[in-house]
Amino acid sequence: MPKVVDHDARRQELAEATWRLIRREGLEAVSVRKVAREAGVSPGSLRHYFTSQSELLAYALRMVGERIEQRIRSLEPGQTLEDHVQALIEQVLPLDEERATEAVIWLAFVGKALVDPELAKLATETHNALYHLFHQLIKAMVRHGALPRETDVELEARRLHALVDGLALHGVASEEPLSPQMIRQIVAHHLEQLAAKAGAVPGRGEA
Repeated sequence: MPKVVDHDARRQELAEATWRLIRREGLEAVSVRKVAREAGVSPGSLRHYFTSQSELLAYALRMVGERIEQRIRSLEPGQTLEDHVQALIEQVLPLDEERATEAVIWLAFVGKALVDPELAKLATETHNALYHLFHQLIKAMVRHGALPRETDVELEARRLHALVDGLALHGVASEEPLSPQMIRQIVAHHLEQLAAKAGAVPGRGEA
């Protein structure tokens, strides 16, 4: 009988090989030949799934997004809304090897997207998806009383988005990267300041 190939699993393997190569050598090192070698397949086999480098890179970035979404969906509610918000934010921050790799990949794609129209579209979609997540988090805090009704949701969502992007950068792209503990402390402090500045009491919201 002919061998049955799980094409989705093979694409995932190729995406993971691309991630490893980016983490180890940078985005500029990615080529069909190098990714094929990393994955242990022939270049011809790789081209069966991806006809161009940009198509492969785009798929690899989408898989990062899907992995983050899976973690978010699997989260259990925190004791308070603030705990849950903190846990959600932490899913997109470099707090362990897996998430650090994701941060490196995202930062590498941002630079590449400046000169690659196909990747630019995907980078914009990813950026907007993150903003939407933060917007929903701030709205939830307002809705549950953790922040007052007059909170400027768009402004606070963009502030949080900028903070997270900065923490991702300082967590992986510095000679002395921020520790996971420090990253967590900065996020917690930001959320506490949000509540205090608005006159709300931290821990007030129910998850």
